[in-house]
Formats: sequence, C-alpha cells, structure tokens
Amino acid sequence: MERKACLVIFSGGIDSTTCLYWALDNFESVQAITFDYGQRHSVEIEFARKITERLGVKHKIFEIDLTQIGGSALTDDIPVPERKEDEILSSGIPVTYVPFRNGILISIAAAYAETQEILDLAGGWNAVDFSGYPDCRREFLQAMENAVNLGTRLGAEGKNFKIHAPLIDKTKSEIIKLGLSLGADYSYSISCYNGDEVPCGRCDSCKLRAKGWKELGMIDHLVERLLREGKIKSL
Repeated sequence: MERKACLVIFSGGIDSTTCLYWALDNFESVQAITFDYGQRHSVEIEFARKITERLGVKHKIFEIDLTQIGGSALTDDIPVPERKEDEILSSGIPVTYVPFRNGILISIAAAYAETQEILDLAGGWNAVDFSGYPDCRREFLQAMENAVNLGTRLGAEGKNFKIHAPLIDKTKSEIIKLGLSLGADYSYSISCYNGDEVPCGRCDSCKLRAKGWKELGMIDHLVERLLREGKIKSL
C-alpha cells in the first residue's frame, strides 16, 4: 500500500486548519474527520464543514457523546475559565481539558482510516502555545501510534500507521505563519471555547489565537471577515 493518502482530525480551529493545508501540500489525497462530541463550542462543526467544502476535501462528521463522561468545561455545566496569558502557559491542566479526548478521537479516526485504506493520520496537536493538555504531548502521540499498529488489521499485516503532528513544537505565530505560506484562509476557522462565531476574547483559546496574530503584526482573517460582514463594529 503506497502512502499517498492522509486523514486529518479536523476541528476547524487555527491548528487543525493549518494541519489540513499541510496535508494537502504533502499528500495526493486528503480526507478530514470532525467530531461532534457534545462540545460547548459546536459552532466549530458548521464552519469545519464550510472550510472542507471550499477546499474540496472529503469530510466525515462523526457523532460521539462525551457529555456522558463530563468533567470538562467544554462538555459539562462548568464555567469556561478566563485566565491571563502567563497563567495559560505556566499553570496546570485547566477545566477545559476533556478526559482522554485525543485518545478517543485518534482511536475512532484510526478505525475509520482503516476502512478507507489510509495509513497516515494527522492532527494539529501542539505542545508549546497550548493549555497544558497531557494528550497533546509527543510521547502520548507516539504511544497512540504504537497502540494503533498493535490493534488493527493493517498493523498486524505490517502496513504500519503513522501519526503526523507537524505543529507539535511550534508557537502559535509559527503555526499561523506556516499556514499562510501554504495559502491558508483562516476566515472561517473558529477557536472560541464559548461557542460563538464572534470570539469572546476571554477564554484560553481566544487569547492564544490573538497572541499568535499579534506576534505576526497581522489582523486575524476571522476578524477581518466579521468586520466586513458587520458582525463586529471595530477591532
């Protein structure tokens, strides 16, 4: 089996959008899978669909109810925290952590990829400008890659899966810069944890995204679109 196809785990945020453009630049065939897991910010699903349609990428939306597990501000009745930037990058694991989310999503994505005869998985996992989630670390992704190869038919046949994390060591501004070099359009990329198209500007995700654009000295594509459409009045 030739390694020409890739399945991108695609939330529609800045990181996964950059990863999607990276995959399109590195593979002949690209598919995307988005998870509707009961997240507070489910608006991201609608816009993930819009992004893949604009790029002509085959897109699967997979429903799984992680609200049954709870324990996270993204899936439970727990307020989304509002922390200072230095607190985001230096403190412990926040309540926006969804228990073992990436382990669950990678497992499902690998199962779907196997039915599509796709051996390469990719995601926008990052361990620099992030909220401290343990399932975004390189060691975790390597462990998941090993598990997928041990537990699948294709792996047992020696057709090894590869989990790609091209953004793992990049800052947010470096991630955006990479995406821009690949022609990425972030105007429909949604990051806000509070679930609105218009960024709240207060949650961890909004603050890290704003930090990246500020370091580049540029206006966020999403903000530019919202200004054009009159959904926000000023910067």
